[in-house]
Amino acid sequence: MAKQRTPAEWLEFLPGTLEHTLLGYDVSREQIASLCEVAVREKFYAVVVNPTHVRFAAARLAGAPVRTVTVVGFPMGANTRAVKVFETRDALSRGAEEFDVVVNVSALTHGYYDFVAAEIREVVAAAEGRPVKAIIECGALTADLKAVAAELVVSAGAHFVKTSTGYGPGGATEEDVRLLRKVVGDAVGIKASGGIRSYERALNLVEAGADRVGTSSGVVIMEGLRYAVKAGRLGDAAVAK
Repeated sequence: MAKQRTPAEWLEFLPGTLEHTLLGYDVSREQIASLCEVAVREKFYAVVVNPTHVRFAAARLAGAPVRTVTVVGFPMGANTRAVKVFETRDALSRGAEEFDVVVNVSALTHGYYDFVAAEIREVVAAAEGRPVKAIIECGALTADLKAVAAELVVSAGAHFVKTSTGYGPGGATEEDVRLLRKVVGDAVGIKASGGIRSYERALNLVEAGADRVGTSSGVVIMEGLRYAVKAGRLGDAAVAK
């Protein structure tokens, strides 16, 4: 059962779960610099950027307690295994500290489970001990396949199972997070992502079992939470429903 937190505890705790994300196709260095500055100011866990921005983001965050995360096989997961392994190694050499890899959803839905597990395992090896989050795109899967995917993530040695890319059908749901937690137990972490734009959604997903929250709305989430606490709207319960 999730820990019950007071409003003051949520203000302290939530920023450390947020991975501040900017994965658009037309992103400037100025925007990446701003992303990093905001993440440091708000005490977010990490920034998440496309591979082309990893070196710049890592340099901007040098000496700060904010991690540089990048994506692999993003957003469709349809790259070959060799390409995903190369992407991981290349990003590692550029300063990436964690990797969110999109699994081959087609292979998963058509039952090629050994292929999916082997691909994740090779990416984990390429990451050389750094955390790997396997994105299973929950919105494209049945409940049974979500469970299978989560089991494959654990067996392949990844450190997190992640709900979605934000580009697929549907985003993070509490139901999916609870299902994944039931399957993986404490074996791996869970990252909720996709359509999380309010503090209520973020808190509810953490309460459901998410360890991390990927969002491009980190500032909005924290501003909303601070306002709710100041206005007495959050109460002493863990989540504002």
